[in-house]
Amino acid sequence: MASTIATLATTTWKIDPAHSAAEFKVKHMMISNVKGTFQGLEGALTEDAADPASSSIQATIDVNTLSTGDPKRDGHLKSADFFDLENFPTMTFKSTSVKPKGEGEYSVTGELTLHGVTKPVTFTVEGPSAPNKDLWGNTRIGLSATTRINRKEFGLTWNAALETGGILVGEDVAITLDVQFIKG
Repeated sequence: MASTIATLATTTWKIDPAHSAAEFKVKHMMISNVKGTFQGLEGALTEDAADPASSSIQATIDVNTLSTGDPKRDGHLKSADFFDLENFPTMTFKSTSVKPKGEGEYSVTGELTLHGVTKPVTFTVEGPSAPNKDLWGNTRIGLSATTRINRKEFGLTWNAALETGGILVGEDVAITLDVQFIKG
């Protein structure tokens, strides 16, 4: 009976790639930020409403969907100098810990694999939202998650020195995920 109750409290939500995106932001020339997005997110959230700490999430991002609004820069970022799309076509995240932080906030730690390197990262998560029905009868929820990584720790070490001092690309990268899920 107890396992039946636990099963009923667990809901699987699939990422809706059409309504989800990952965004990154990094300093350029030490003066301004450059942003980029990835589409094509896939994965699922297994939500345990009775025990949120037992929830888990896993996601995969297609590196080829990278867009910064500049095709030449996108090509360079997809090259071996940065993401090395040919050898590492995806990045993945798999949670190892979900901790409630307050009403509608969680700390989600997991393994991020990027450029063939796996490191632990912790996302601050807002949500999930209350479930809502779409026009076709699907139940949906959404959440936002943020973290910061040092790109060099993942093997993304390319850079260039500036004539006036400093570097072309910052090491600290802010990551924001806006994800919508469909029940099922």
